[in-house]
Amino acid sequence: MTAPNTAMDPVIERAQAGDENAFRELYRAHRAEVARVVQRTLGPSADVEDVIQEVFVQVFRSLRKFRGESKFSTWLFRVAWNVARMHIRHLQARPRYAPERPYDDGPEAPHRPDEDAERGERFAALYRLLAGLSEKKSTVLILHDFHGMSPAEIGEMTDTPVLTVRTRLFYARKELYQAIADDPVLGPQVEALMESLPGRPEARIQAKPTQRESSP
Repeated sequence: MTAPNTAMDPVIERAQAGDENAFRELYRAHRAEVARVVQRTLGPSADVEDVIQEVFVQVFRSLRKFRGESKFSTWLFRVAWNVARMHIRHLQARPRYAPERPYDDGPEAPHRPDEDAERGERFAALYRLLAGLSEKKSTVLILHDFHGMSPAEIGEMTDTPVLTVRTRLFYARKELYQAIADDPVLGPQVEALMESLPGRPEARIQAKPTQRESSP
C-alpha cells in the first residue's frame, strides 16, 4: 500500500475544510485535465460540459475522503473516469453524438472550422465502432490507447490482473480493426485517426483473424 502523503497540498486541505475559494482554485487548476478525460471517454457527445460539471460535483462531495495516498491528479482521474463511464451506461441504449469538437489536444492547438468538422466526423465514426465492444474491452482500450495508461496502471485502477488487461486489450483491438475492415466508408477515416491517439498501438493487429477465438 502506498504510504500516505504527509505533505498535503494546502489548497486541497482548505477545500476539504469547506473553503469555497480553495475549491474554486482547484476547479480552475484542474478543469482542463478533467475535460480531457471526459472528452476522450465520452467521445463526440453534446453532454461533455454537463459531465464535466458533474465530475466537480462528485469531487466536492468526495474530497474529504482524499487522504493523499495517491497523487491528487490520479484520484481526480478516477473520479472523472467513473462519472463519465456511468454517463455512458445511462445512454447505452441510445447513444447520442454531436459533431462539435469532441477531442481537444489543448488550448494551444490551432483549429480551423473545416478541420474541426472533419476531425469531429472521424471521432464520431470511431466511437460508433467502439460502441460495438463490450464494456470491459472498451474500458481497457480507451484507458490504454486514448489516455495512454499502461496495463499495470489500468490493472490497478480497475482491480484487474495485468495479464487480463493485456488479453482484453488484444481482443478489443482485434474486434475494433475487424469492424474497421468491415466498414469501407468509416474504415479509412478511423484507421488514420487511431495513429494519432496518445497510447497508439505498438503494432498493427490483423483485422481479419484466420480463426475464431474465444475472448474474456
